[in-house]
Amino acid sequence: MDQNTGNPLLPGWFADPTIKKYNGIYYIYATTDNEMLASGAPTVWYSKDFSNWYNYTMEIPSLESVNLRNFWAPDIIHAKDGKYYLYFGNCQAGCNIYGYVSENPTGPWEKLHEDDTPVIKHGYPTEGFPSLDAQFFTDDDGQIYAHWGTWVHYNKGYAVGQLDNTRMDQMFDPAKIPLDQTPAPFEAPYMMKKGEKYILMYSGGSCHDESYNVRYSFAESPYGPFTEGDNNPVLSTNSDGSVHGPGHHSILEEDGDYYIVYHRHDYPMTRGGMARQVAIDKMIFENDSTIKKVNPGHGKMKDLIKVSDVPDDLAFNTKTTASSHYYLNSLEYDYEYRPEFATDKNNATMWKAENNQYPQYLEVDLGEEKHIERIMTNFEFASYYYQYVIKYSLDGEKWKIFADRSSNRVPGSPMIDDNDIEARYLKLEILGTEKTGLLASVWNFQVFNSKFDIPLQLENRASENSPAPISQRKKLIDINFGNIELNDSKRSIKNSGSLGGFFKVEDNVKLKELKGERFFDFNGGKLVFSEPVPEVLNWNGSFTVATWVKNPKVSNQGEFLASWCNRNKIGLANTYNAMVYNSGPYGAAAHLDGHFDMSFNEVPEANEWHYLVLTFDGVVEKMYVDGKLDNSQVMLLSSAIEDAKIIIGASDIGENFTGQMASFGMYDYALNNHEILKSMNKYRPNELISDK
Repeated sequence: MDQNTGNPLLPGWFADPTIKKYNGIYYIYATTDNEMLASGAPTVWYSKDFSNWYNYTMEIPSLESVNLRNFWAPDIIHAKDGKYYLYFGNCQAGCNIYGYVSENPTGPWEKLHEDDTPVIKHGYPTEGFPSLDAQFFTDDDGQIYAHWGTWVHYNKGYAVGQLDNTRMDQMFDPAKIPLDQTPAPFEAPYMMKKGEKYILMYSGGSCHDESYNVRYSFAESPYGPFTEGDNNPVLSTNSDGSVHGPGHHSILEEDGDYYIVYHRHDYPMTRGGMARQVAIDKMIFENDSTIKKVNPGHGKMKDLIKVSDVPDDLAFNTKTTASSHYYLNSLEYDYEYRPEFATDKNNATMWKAENNQYPQYLEVDLGEEKHIERIMTNFEFASYYYQYVIKYSLDGEKWKIFADRSSNRVPGSPMIDDNDIEARYLKLEILGTEKTGLLASVWNFQVFNSKFDIPLQLENRASENSPAPISQRKKLIDINFGNIELNDSKRSIKNSGSLGGFFKVEDNVKLKELKGERFFDFNGGKLVFSEPVPEVLNWNGSFTVATWVKNPKVSNQGEFLASWCNRNKIGLANTYNAMVYNSGPYGAAAHLDGHFDMSFNEVPEANEWHYLVLTFDGVVEKMYVDGKLDNSQVMLLSSAIEDAKIIIGASDIGENFTGQMASFGMYDYALNNHEILKSMNKYRPNELISDK
């Protein structure tokens, strides 16, 4: 049988994994990554054979004060009362650890405290201490300990305490572990015991880049004092960079062997390091207090594979074609998301369509007619639904329906479709997604000649959300200030773009005149659009913002040219987008976090006219200056447009542009280089001759 147990272990964006084994089934609880600062749905992966993994979105009651969104670094305890206790971090009402209980390891879950009292509260045990990344350890005598802490180098060490073993909902005897006992810490403590030694493992460096690593110290007690272990860091970025930024781990012990389960960054790497995947490698002890350096890799953990009734994948390494595929060409990367990546059984690779237009298709040629009863598809995002149809054919010309999910609203990974047919060719036609701007993309497309048992009979709940709108490739906003008719009494400007409407001129914005043209001088003012921000710009929606501007003095902050998101609606990185012209770290594009913002590589010269264009195609954000690519970064956005306005010349909280603007255009797709040059020449301003 074919088995895919190489790294990454899971097909999707997940981080901070906790691995457990209950009743012969493996479970991986993890942070759902690559959206809203790793604030995706609370999901668990499970497998009986350590080869085929299935995803389930858990039902967890929300907090009363805020709609539960963060599900960070979960851990779970199977307690002496037979129940399962789930703990995770959340920073929406202070950085706390909350607790839930269930009769089953996948829920449904009930709150330990109906009034949302945290199990480990923010500021415990010391004022200001963020209670995150809690991991629980049960000692030989049955006492349960917790170790927690993040941004530890700022907060004077990790914390340790004991959990009430009966109620499972409160801590006692907390203490801080001095920084010098865990050198170079960052976050994610993990306690285990080897012989009589207590091993406190933790992550160092920065989770955003290649410096992230795993380290350890050891002691005679869960409270310490701890002594730094040898061979630190025991897990780190490898020499060729193919394992990049590994960290935040848990340990699986199986038949006397130890395995470290951790996350690492994707390739090409998404800016900020928030597109992470779960991996596993063997960890070896030299003695009870010494861990050897882990050799991170991409191969299979063959000794973990169990006997399985899953047959061979008929699509493995077969001829695979597609309607299109994405070519990532940026300042840093030259990479293709090729069709054959969907049938290579490698969770590090995927097929991705050229753009976020639909429909898109993936076609597989099995080489000869074969009997088919089941098809499993791992789409890029496990917790959002995709709408699709699977067709089959004997000759590649006449097609019949294998599975019709054109109205699907149920998420999952893999999506499992059954039938009983004979075919040589299969075609997956993807019609749309739940979230705006997501491209048609598939980690794995697997085909089987028989049905087989799935370890747990779990079914995800259907989403109430309508399918996302698709880009119409239109120019939404079109203002050539040289052609406007400004009515001083109404102070409004008509939009010639597809959205219609008008811009209200607010505060200090003056009209000035060019040879045959006009432009606006911004000095504390702004233009505010009359219509709501269109849904096509929501979430990961593609866009282009293009403008001729002149900034008399380029400062190192502020100077917002355009904004179209509500920074306070969600308040997390990548939920906010704005185009900027300053010399600071968010000089080209602002996303509310220095790990994600984009600066200019070469700041455009002050007091000169420049054509600035910011584009995003659903994968890469690019800034062009005068028709040339200046900077780029791989991104995934979670744009919050609810209650937002399209604003020209300022941010949503009034960070104003203090220069001149001769034209402004906004599109619901990313312009290419040729289109940018054409637009630049069309709207090029003339020399300033007088004020009006």
